[in-house]
Amino acid sequence: MEHRDYPILEFDNTREAVIEPGHHRTPIDAPEHAVACFFQNVITQLSQEHKATVIHHMRSELGTHPLYELDVEGKRLAVFHPGVGAPLAAGLLEEVIALGCSKIIACGGAGVLDADIAVGHIIVPAAAVRDEGTSYHYLPAEVKPCASPRVQALLHAQAQRRQLPVQQGPIWTTDAPYRETPHKIRQFQEAGVHAVDMEMAAVFAVAHYRGCEVGALLIVSDECYHAVWKPGFGAPRLRQACDEAVAVAVAAATQQSI
Repeated sequence: MEHRDYPILEFDNTREAVIEPGHHRTPIDAPEHAVACFFQNVITQLSQEHKATVIHHMRSELGTHPLYELDVEGKRLAVFHPGVGAPLAAGLLEEVIALGCSKIIACGGAGVLDADIAVGHIIVPAAAVRDEGTSYHYLPAEVKPCASPRVQALLHAQAQRRQLPVQQGPIWTTDAPYRETPHKIRQFQEAGVHAVDMEMAAVFAVAHYRGCEVGALLIVSDECYHAVWKPGFGAPRLRQACDEAVAVAVAAATQQSI
């Protein structure tokens, strides 16, 4: 391990850590395909629409985090809420992978930096700019966390087929939503970054480290490019967009083409 002035940049490539998810989570008969859905109301709706069974309870100080198995037109699909923020999302993803899921699609929200992209639009991120801490424990600092190009192409095609407004491009992952300053926003706008979220860099990094295939689509929930932040939470169009985006993710996963 190369010594650097800041420990966060000192990537340790030792494969086995003191706490390994595989040592504490016995694999179960979990579906290979999973959707990590950041919208609890949509998970509740999915569990009601399909034959849903809780196949495992993950635990944290927040309580239990159920892993559901859904029957979608005769095909098995796991669904879980990965929490909020990179550390929790990475930890729960680690456990889901240890339980047996290996092909994951994340479906979450993001704040848009591009004035041409509206609340309710879908972003299919190819890669994430790392402005959080978790991903640095899974990938060296010089490596960009990326989604699977094949899965992203499939998600983009699914969204277009449904005539949904969809954009492709990089996103910025931060640990500090209350420190998204005008300077930083301009910096990322100039770099061609479309939106900001709190988890995708870590999700991509964990999946890469564990040898899993991962894709993602994000729904624009708020506008961060104004002088004053404009949230879109609670807007009818946003709720509709969440349902549509999760339907895209479920369709892509249950096609068994990922």
